[in-house]
Amino acid sequence: MSAQQRFTLQRVREDGSTIMKSSDVDILIVPGWSGSGPDHWQSRWETRLKTARRIEQADWYKPSRHVWAGEIVKAVRSATRPVVLVGHSAGCSAIAFAAEHLHPGEVAGAFLVAPASEKAKGAVPGMGPDFIAHRREKLPFPSVLIASATDPYCTPDEAKALAEAWGSEFVDAGDSGHLNTESGHGPWPDGLLRFAGFLKSLSVVPQTLSQ
Repeated sequence: MSAQQRFTLQRVREDGSTIMKSSDVDILIVPGWSGSGPDHWQSRWETRLKTARRIEQADWYKPSRHVWAGEIVKAVRSATRPVVLVGHSAGCSAIAFAAEHLHPGEVAGAFLVAPASEKAKGAVPGMGPDFIAHRREKLPFPSVLIASATDPYCTPDEAKALAEAWGSEFVDAGDSGHLNTESGHGPWPDGLLRFAGFLKSLSVVPQTLSQ
């Protein structure tokens, strides 16, 4: 196929490259099992951030590695700006699965929050067998993984191991539960500030990919 101009976001260097903000990127929201309800911080961000949109799945209660990853890849390739993925819980797993099928430069970065452990995913009704085991390969884009010290669905050690496998910067969110509506993280202003900081650490670099 002919060469296609794409963009990636990389760490800011001392060359005066542009600091990114939310209006410069397509923010793709990737919820986990059951989707994120209207009061969840992901849903609030979807409403508040003009360039944000949710990646919809055919069945939020039956995660499938192939299907969920496929929807992410399709959404990434339909984007018109550099893409930043925002995953929560099993959505983090889906992003890691999708990364296997993405070319360098197609995703600018990923903001990963409260990943679910393999044990937790295995205990969920309707979870596809192919979705339970994590894909433990380095992600081909910058990422940060935020995890709580008191998440009932993933221990700090498990979260740190995932961050190491994915090449993600690890952030300890302290006593924050699963970082969802039930743990009191509906608006989650601290998360929004941290997301803004993540974007500011990135800059646009054009790349030409052969596809």
